[in-house]
Amino acid sequence: MGFQKGDLQYEGKAKKIYAVLGEPELVWVEYKDSLTAFNAQKKSSFEGKGEINNKITDLLFRSLKQEGIPHHLVEFVSPTEVICQKVKIIPLEVVVRNVLAGSTAKKLGIEEGTPLKKPLVEFYLKNDDLGDPFVSDDQALAIEAARSQEELDELKAMALMVNQGLQKVFDSIGIRLVDFKIELGRNTAGKILLADEISPDTCRLWDKKTGEKMDKDRFRRDLGNIKEFYEEVLNRLEKGVNP
Repeated sequence: MGFQKGDLQYEGKAKKIYAVLGEPELVWVEYKDSLTAFNAQKKSSFEGKGEINNKITDLLFRSLKQEGIPHHLVEFVSPTEVICQKVKIIPLEVVVRNVLAGSTAKKLGIEEGTPLKKPLVEFYLKNDDLGDPFVSDDQALAIEAARSQEELDELKAMALMVNQGLQKVFDSIGIRLVDFKIELGRNTAGKILLADEISPDTCRLWDKKTGEKMDKDRFRRDLGNIKEFYEEVLNRLEKGVNP
């Protein structure tokens, strides 16, 4: 189907969102090459990043759909562009941890790389000015970030389904899924869908053999070779995933 790009609606740290002419329930998403960390306090970019993350997200979302997880992607338009269902993002980032790493390991005084007995699901309020703080279920309900405890339970259940699907994919290509964050939104019919992206920007991914970090921690921690490892994740997915 031939879609036409409309006016710019919103520009974020990693994407530009445009209207789709004649399609009020759709948006045109363009991935950028920008790279940010620590709530955009650290900034950089590399050529091709938007294309890499767009392709990785497309492969993973299509794979997750086979596991029964609904998402907002409609059509792959170009290496950096996709058509998506318009959703109202629920103002909670949902984080799933399989292994303790980063600030969470430091906060708990536990060695990075320690596996958890079961996945840990956490909510963080989507608010850049506040630094996206952790919120409990009761806090999320008190500030009306979610409609009900039942909705929070639905978000947790969907996040665990995503975790199961992603672990299956990454395990098959020699990558350890340490943790990740997702965004969920309601489409115009009110259905909750997986939205935004899943990529090395939003996941911690470690090579199962070498332990090398293959994600944005290479930028956060000045480890170098960022583009090479993002490309390696994409290459393994393209060879190993058949959605």
